[in-house]
Amino acid sequence: MIGKGKSISHTKASIQYGWNEEKYAKVILQKNLVGNTPGEITKEFKFIQQFNTNCKRNTFSFVLSPTIEDGKNLTIKLLKKITAEFIADLKLNQHQAVAFVHLDKNHKHIHLYVNRINFDGIAYNDSFIGKRSQKSAERVAKKLGLKTVQEVLNEKKNSTKSIRNSIYNLHKECISKQTPENFDEYIAFMHKYNIDVIPSISKSNQLIGFNYKYKKQKFKGSAVHRSMSINKTALEIKHPNFKTSYSKNNGIKLKGKIVSLNPKLVNAINKTTKKEKLNNYNYGKNRSNNRTIS
Repeated sequence: MIGKGKSISHTKASIQYGWNEEKYAKVILQKNLVGNTPGEITKEFKFIQQFNTNCKRNTFSFVLSPTIEDGKNLTIKLLKKITAEFIADLKLNQHQAVAFVHLDKNHKHIHLYVNRINFDGIAYNDSFIGKRSQKSAERVAKKLGLKTVQEVLNEKKNSTKSIRNSIYNLHKECISKQTPENFDEYIAFMHKYNIDVIPSISKSNQLIGFNYKYKKQKFKGSAVHRSMSINKTALEIKHPNFKTSYSKNNGIKLKGKIVSLNPKLVNAINKTTKKEKLNNYNYGKNRSNNRTIS
C-alpha cells in the first residue's frame, strides 16, 4: 500500500473531488462531522479553522492506495479500518476527517481529508508530511497483512533482474570494446545493442543521469546497477580534450544541444583525463627508452 499526503488550502474543491459520483465514490469514514454534502463538511472544517487564521494550508489531503491484488479483497469495512488505523498512526484522532473510496477503476484507492486544525485551534505540524504518510501507510499495511511499498518494489526488482543484468553486461561491453569518447558516442554504441539511452536533463539544463530502455522496460541507470549512476558512467568514457572543449562550449554537446554537468563531475572528469594522459605519456616514454637501450 502506498500513502501520499500534503497540506492544501482548497478544502471544498478537494472534498468535492473525493465525493465524485462519477468515480462511484462511497463515504467510508466521517470523524467529528455531521454534514452530508461537500459544502456542509467544508463549513464544519472552516468553523474550526477560523480559530487559527495564521495557518493557510489548513487541510490535509491523503491518498491511500492498496495494490490492485489486495484491493480486490477489500470490503468497505476493511477500507474503513485501513483509514482509521492510518489516522490513529498519524495521531490525528482529535481532528475532523472524511474519507471516500473510489471504485471506478480496478485500482481501489482512498481519498482522506483531515482538518489540520484541532478543536483547541492548534495546527498539526505538516513538516515532511509526505514522507510521514508513506511511513504510516507502510506500518498500517504490515499491521493488516497488506503488501507494503517495499514488498511491491522487491517483487518488481526480482521480476526485472534478468533484463537489468543484460543492460549492465552490454554497458560493460560497450565501454570496454567500443571505448566511446563522449556521451553521444556512448548513446550511439548502446543503440547498436538495441538499448535506448535517454538523457535526463534538469530544468537548469544539467545532465543528471541516463534512463535505459530495453525490451519495453525502462530503468534509471542506478536502478540497473549501482555503478551506472551518471557520476560513475561519465568516468568510464574517454573524453579526450574534455577540459578545453567544456570551457569553450560552457558544457558538453549532447544530441545537438549544449548541456552542463555538475561542477564536481566536471572536476572528476578533468582529473581522470589528466591522469590518463600522464599514463599514456609515461608509457610512450618508457617504450622510447627501451628502444634506445636495445
